[in-house]
Amino acid sequence: MRYISTRGGMDPVRFREAVIIGQAPDGGLLLPEFLPDVSSDLEGWRGLAFEDLAFEVVRLFADDIDDAVLKKILKDAFETFACEDRVPLVQLDGLNVLELFHGPTLAFKDVALQVLGGLFEHILGGQTGRLNILGATSGDTGSAAIAAVRGRPNIDIFVLFPEGRTSLMQELQMTTVLDDNVHCLGIDGTFDDCQELMKSIFNDLAFKEKYRLGAVNSVNWARVVVQVVYYIYAALKFKEPVSFSVPTGNFGNVFAGYLARSMGVPIDRLVLATNKNDILARFFETGIYARGTVQHTLSPSMDIQVASNFERFLYLYFNGDSERLVEFLETFHERGSANVDHVDSVEPLFLATSVGEEETVETIKSTYAAHGYVLDPHSAVGVAAASRFKLTSPLISLATAHPAKFPDAVNEAIGQEVATHAELERLVSQATRKTVLAADEHAVKNYLTENAR
Repeated sequence: MRYISTRGGMDPVRFREAVIIGQAPDGGLLLPEFLPDVSSDLEGWRGLAFEDLAFEVVRLFADDIDDAVLKKILKDAFETFACEDRVPLVQLDGLNVLELFHGPTLAFKDVALQVLGGLFEHILGGQTGRLNILGATSGDTGSAAIAAVRGRPNIDIFVLFPEGRTSLMQELQMTTVLDDNVHCLGIDGTFDDCQELMKSIFNDLAFKEKYRLGAVNSVNWARVVVQVVYYIYAALKFKEPVSFSVPTGNFGNVFAGYLARSMGVPIDRLVLATNKNDILARFFETGIYARGTVQHTLSPSMDIQVASNFERFLYLYFNGDSERLVEFLETFHERGSANVDHVDSVEPLFLATSVGEEETVETIKSTYAAHGYVLDPHSAVGVAAASRFKLTSPLISLATAHPAKFPDAVNEAIGQEVATHAELERLVSQATRKTVLAADEHAVKNYLTENAR
């Protein structure tokens, strides 16, 4: 299996190199030259444990890693999860919830990042020098990435997060990690600013090569392919095609569902659920991709107006036409908006809608009243969005974070203290470390220059 850039300016590479470089040298994102068809394998996979299914799926994309090594990486990754089922499907009356938050940082990002940490260590083990990981987070990616690589040899991690725009628990999960190889950088701006800084630095190829920068964001293909696994795992719990409702900010999670369906998994519809930062919902409704102002919401991990993974979808939508993709991206960069023709053909698979703050709160409240089940605000956006559509297939709503990561919003919605977790409560009294920087490329580069090893 070889990987190419969405922008067409890179020779194909194998999986190991794709993991290390993260983003293509031409600024594009990596995709496999083809997607395997797994439709004939599905029945044989039914009933597999999660890590066994992960092995069967990931090995299709990582054929330059020895099977025994890959099995160990996956086994070690998922042994960090608190639940034996890893990603349990909770079935309530008329509502199926796939819990993706049983990893070490209580968010769905752990599923892929625990694997990515193991991949980094294995691949770097046969090389000299360090890898300096540069990541941007709207809340959960940062802590999950830190948990995946803290203390690992030959790796340093630098995480950019929007200062004051994550939940307290999200910030503490990052800043209480005091390992020497961990650097938390609070950026005076939005997540979009953080993401733009990261991409701009990666596009400085001389700087990237000199400091050997790697990526943990979902620009890294390995993140996406591991996320494909839980769509297959959940779909195989049913004998008929299913639909998923996916809280969506950066398009990585729902794109994994799109890939699963493209590989032959029986997925009927994907509900793309955004909060008030609705650039993606607007695109699928109108065909216009137009940047708005980032609004702070109860679901901060989705407070995004420029979705980095959307480039991969556009490449496939444009049938692999890199020139057309680059033209679209340049128009968007220059004007703040770009559009496609025939929006009704953009993919009938997707049902897109945005959910406001009041509806998010009401969904947390009503779900608890009806089922005694506690949703975090992001998961509530997914449940609320799904309720707007009359679907004939079984619906699975993705629960992307433990409610205790957002105790203020959840407890206020329900009217009592239900969002608690002992591990998180301990963080409040621990020492923290972070550096606050301006949303300025030179400031971040200077920090990297002084601290990268």
